[in-house]
Amino acid sequence: MSTHPSEHLSPTQISLDDGGNINTGLRIYTDGSKTERGVGAAFCVLTDVNITHRWSTRLSLRNTVFQAEILALLKAVEHAVSLPTQQLTILVDNQASINSAANPKSHNSIARKIFKLLHSHPHIRVSWIKAHAGYIGNEKADRLAKEAAETENFPETPLELPKSFIKTFLRQKMLATGKMAWDDGDTGRLIHNIIPKVSLHPINWTRNEVLFFTGHGPFPSFLHRFNLAETSFCSCAEIGTPIHYATVCLLTTSYHMAPPSQQHQPIWFRRVANNISQYGSEE
Repeated sequence: MSTHPSEHLSPTQISLDDGGNINTGLRIYTDGSKTERGVGAAFCVLTDVNITHRWSTRLSLRNTVFQAEILALLKAVEHAVSLPTQQLTILVDNQASINSAANPKSHNSIARKIFKLLHSHPHIRVSWIKAHAGYIGNEKADRLAKEAAETENFPETPLELPKSFIKTFLRQKMLATGKMAWDDGDTGRLIHNIIPKVSLHPINWTRNEVLFFTGHGPFPSFLHRFNLAETSFCSCAEIGTPIHYATVCLLTTSYHMAPPSQQHQPIWFRRVANNISQYGSEE
């Protein structure tokens, strides 16, 4: 569903051209930083070459650079709103946060706050600026953000965890729980020997391969367990298991593989599965 033009920002409010050479009106520079020690967000107001106002905060190491960038933009816009109406430009070196803030349908809650403020204060302009290009304001904002990120006792702003972190955390938790159940379970031990690790990637076995490796198929040994066959023996007088038909049954001689010893059967099954995975099989 499209939005009415009146619900968009003024075309002059947003610029993705390098605004580093803007020298009229008030200029506010923002930045976000993530290092091994933390995440920081900052903005500074520059008059000539002097900082006349600054703000910075530390975020959780779990937060992203994008979250730091867009939080810095929000705080810069809030500061701009508090000032007497005048020509001013907020210079941001992260285009993703600008695009998100300019989108009236953004799913990001901080971006939506920025959009509402900009929409109701059309004198505030937001422009992209090239990072690390020698622009004094950008360099000062960068230093403030890094200082906040790397200072352990710096005042911290609680922020919701990013979806990427939550997805990764839940995926790891799910895999750990699945691994514990798979390793400590009482059933499926033959398949556990073939597939010892829990993975999110499917094993693309054919129907025949599933029947062979699980033993859950038209085999006397399986059917007899559920009273679907009178005996578990093959017509050649041996237990009718998948490995029997694959290695020694007189009725399937043309399909035989070299039979393993009893103690080497788990390794044998694993190698057969690996060969199928590598070279494929015919139905």
